[in-house]
Amino acid sequence: MTTKNLPLPIDFEPEFVAGLKHIFEEKIVFNKVLGLTITSLKADQVVATIAMKPELIGHYAHNRLHGGVISAGLDAMGGLACMAAIGARHMDEPPEQRLLRFGKLGTIDLRVDYLRPGVGAHFELRAVVMRLGSRVASTRMEFLGADGTLLSCGSGAYIVS
Repeated sequence: MTTKNLPLPIDFEPEFVAGLKHIFEEKIVFNKVLGLTITSLKADQVVATIAMKPELIGHYAHNRLHGGVISAGLDAMGGLACMAAIGARHMDEPPEQRLLRFGKLGTIDLRVDYLRPGVGAHFELRAVVMRLGSRVASTRMEFLGADGTLLSCGSGAYIVS
């Protein structure tokens, strides 16, 4: 996945990374239920993981991940990608001020394509912002199996102001 019209690679301050991880992994309680854990946070791409657990099974006979977990995970990642891109756009502000910008972030539209069943011990999720406007951002997301196989992909639009 590639992004356009975004800043060059930026190293976020530890305070910003810690604050964003706290919001995403702890304050958004549903992300905590899913077990979403950020593994990489960059202005042009975000990466997270989900470990399989019994509460996430959608098909008991095949031990498959529930489709709702996949769509919710992709949606959360699209939002996280927007947060990172907004944070990069406003590097002139202190980390605490940039973290307050996420209060109005919300999903406008989400499309998910389920390509293969979600079977495995853990999964990787990736997202990029394709365009960050002043009011709306467009994203692309991927849901991968432990071996890197693309299981699902998605696109989303998010209100960012």
